[in-house]
Amino acid sequence: MQLNSTLTWLVDAAGAAPGADRFLAELGAHLIADELPLAGGALTLAVPHPIIARRTWLWRADNGEVIEAVGFAPAGFANAGQKDSAGDAGRRWLAGLAGGMVHEDVVGPGPDGPVLSWIGPRQFTEAEIARWREVARFAAAPLAALSARATLTATLEAYLGRRSAARVLAGPLRRDVGETIRAALLYADLRSFTALSETSPPASVITALDAWFDCMAGAVHAFGGEVLKFIGDGMLAIFPVIGDNPGDACTAALRAVTSAQAGMAHLDETRREQGLPSLSFGAALHLGEILWGNIGAADRLDFTAIGPAVNLVSRLEGLCRPLGRTVLISGAVARELSAKLIPLGTHPLRGIAAPCDVYTVPDG
Repeated sequence: MQLNSTLTWLVDAAGAAPGADRFLAELGAHLIADELPLAGGALTLAVPHPIIARRTWLWRADNGEVIEAVGFAPAGFANAGQKDSAGDAGRRWLAGLAGGMVHEDVVGPGPDGPVLSWIGPRQFTEAEIARWREVARFAAAPLAALSARATLTATLEAYLGRRSAARVLAGPLRRDVGETIRAALLYADLRSFTALSETSPPASVITALDAWFDCMAGAVHAFGGEVLKFIGDGMLAIFPVIGDNPGDACTAALRAVTSAQAGMAHLDETRREQGLPSLSFGAALHLGEILWGNIGAADRLDFTAIGPAVNLVSRLEGLCRPLGRTVLISGAVARELSAKLIPLGTHPLRGIAAPCDVYTVPDG
């Protein structure tokens, strides 16, 4: 039995696979074409990620479908060298798929390289196992390229967010690269952070900041937004307008900030039980156009959003303390919402030419 189809594909075309899911599905299809007995397969990759240790893709031979499982690192820190639930889940899934024994190869140098696993409708023969090892040897180069791309993507997503990372990967590294998009903006800022920093040990300050950002960013991501920047103790998030319906983006932003309020209330209860001060904050919502792209020095770029809408939402958040409100909403957002809001009048904003209609949400 020859592996003509499989080895030719691994040498000539596998390196161009757009992702691990397609790589696994196409590899499985070529193996079946080369008449190897297969019920399913799995590919596990270690990835650099704040909370995910490994990602595993599971492939069924009968329908060609691929699903993904993730293994979370203990204590929220990725540790590629540690056994994790994703790899174990892949082996259990394969073992339950058919009656044969799972054959597994670590592809590449070291114990933390990509892992290819296969199972057939019966036990594999020694000759078939030798062919799996040959497949693993030829798969090393394309999987190394795939792992490098996955590592770069995961790293950029961790620092920039999914949408922004995709834009950076797709565009050239130049300052003049960007686009104008319409988005609902959420700007939030922790109050009295300077006093907290002056009176608390650095480790306690970092813990408080992480808890605050966990709460805010978790709510933003839950409702389809993306954190664009952490700015000291502040945060700028965007909810891009899709199509011609800005109301959806505005509603998602409002739901996110409402959810964050509830999360912060729970966090404050926990802090009070620990004898720690509460963490008050202000947040503002605005709708407008932003320039979303690269700025910076010739050889040091930043991917960010700039424009009058960004200036306005940050200035609007600055009214939270004098108006005694946690959440303020611009008239541009209020006009797109069906939710009940409380008008607070029209207010001038520092550095903004036109005064802004300001609203807030009902208490409770």
